[in-house]
Amino acid sequence: MASSSAAALSSEQHAASEALVADLRRIFGARLRSLVAYGLSDTSARDDDRLLRTLALLEQYSFDDLRQCAPLTRAWRRRGLAVPLLLTYQEFMRTLDVFPLEYGNIIANHVVLAGEEPFGQAHVSPADRRRGCEHQAKSHLVHLREGFLETGGDTRDVAALIAASAPSFRSLLLNLAQLDIDRPDAALLHDHELAKITEQAMGIPAELVTEILTSPVALGTVADPTALLSRYIDANERIWAFVDRLR
Repeated sequence: MASSSAAALSSEQHAASEALVADLRRIFGARLRSLVAYGLSDTSARDDDRLLRTLALLEQYSFDDLRQCAPLTRAWRRRGLAVPLLLTYQEFMRTLDVFPLEYGNIIANHVVLAGEEPFGQAHVSPADRRRGCEHQAKSHLVHLREGFLETGGDTRDVAALIAASAPSFRSLLLNLAQLDIDRPDAALLHDHELAKITEQAMGIPAELVTEILTSPVALGTVADPTALLSRYIDANERIWAFVDRLR
């Protein structure tokens, strides 16, 4: 388990998080066990999605608590905050096997904003992480296949499909990079480093991985990106087969 330093927060995020802590303590009081920020190293988020994401771990909560939180959400967004994920501590611990990738990334990279360090006893098993990666890989593959059919072969729509899927592809590769080696700093890997790791582990050409990851800014000059999508889908078939063999 790794906890990031509070210095990872900007001054604006620090001020916004203090206001959020005050709001949550007013509603939940001593039931607020911990509040953590996560996803601070995610460089793949769209500009309109770069809100500070937080997880509030509670002893218990009710619908009335949610009712009190609801009017505050607009103010939170204006401060650059995503609506916090609200869970009881027991809910979080008992669903580590259900959301192994999502929760594992929170455990590995977070900042404690209030309360105690909550993840001392939290651990995602290698089997659950592998299963999560297999699900993510297969879902991405199905998305690309179905997405191509929906384009009707229009090259502009094919380019848009590749570009829009690149952040999810990067997320998949980052999770795969942590299967055998715990990399708490995986989110900080540059595209070329991630491409090299993928080539070494699965034999997928680093040039192809880099081309896909940089597609949001590079595809505007490509006359017909269909050939790239074909190689992209083939690579994802190989990725899914690789994870499936790790049982």
